[in-house]
Amino acid sequence: MKKLLSFVLLVFLISCKQQPEPAMTAQKIVDSSIQDSGGEYFRNHEVSFLFRDRKYISKYDEQGKSLERYTYLDSIVIRDKRTNEGLERFINDSLIALPDSIARRYSNSVNSVHYFVKLPYGLNDKAVNKILLSEVKIKDKDYYKIKVTFDQDMGGEDFEDVYLYWFNKATLKPDYLAYDFRVNGGGQRFREAYNERYVDSIRFVDYNNYKPKTKGTDIFEIDRLFEAGELELLSKIELSEIEVKPN
Repeated sequence: MKKLLSFVLLVFLISCKQQPEPAMTAQKIVDSSIQDSGGEYFRNHEVSFLFRDRKYISKYDEQGKSLERYTYLDSIVIRDKRTNEGLERFINDSLIALPDSIARRYSNSVNSVHYFVKLPYGLNDKAVNKILLSEVKIKDKDYYKIKVTFDQDMGGEDFEDVYLYWFNKATLKPDYLAYDFRVNGGGQRFREAYNERYVDSIRFVDYNNYKPKTKGTDIFEIDRLFEAGELELLSKIELSEIEVKPN
């Protein structure tokens, strides 16, 4: 009887080992990455930080999401506030009327900074489409390469832009990202994350910001160009004075 039980157990263990691992999908990768990077802390905590001498604050309340940017010019404080209703600009607490075209430009600028700081959280927004392209190596590490596009409805003015993300297979965190944009003459950027740190359970990183040395390159080949030294460092994107507190 003991021999029979041992044989059954051995067969069970062998069959378990032979079971293929569940296939990874873009959605599973992003879900796991968001959870490891902060999860619900993104929604129920206010985040503030300094970026290029401007202060940014994001929070959620009963009215929805609020994104703010503060610019300090001597005795003048300019506050740009983006909500579901659009953008409002205040100068020393006085509301200023803006032409629609200018308001949209400021709104996109404010949203862009907050979006990149909170990655990968925004990758589950309703307008986002995600496709797992392939598995690649960058600097001898294995990555899932994911393409992100946006629906025209709710995708913003830059819905035609194409984004790529490289999620580390071991950690499922996005170590690299790239995007192909159309505004201001168009172009491509490749960002390399560094200086990872957690502040009250939310992940923050800084970036080395690169662009291709030559124009007309294929955005889907930009990781290969990075490995080959065909990108040039354009700027560094660094955050300071990060604070996280409950809404």
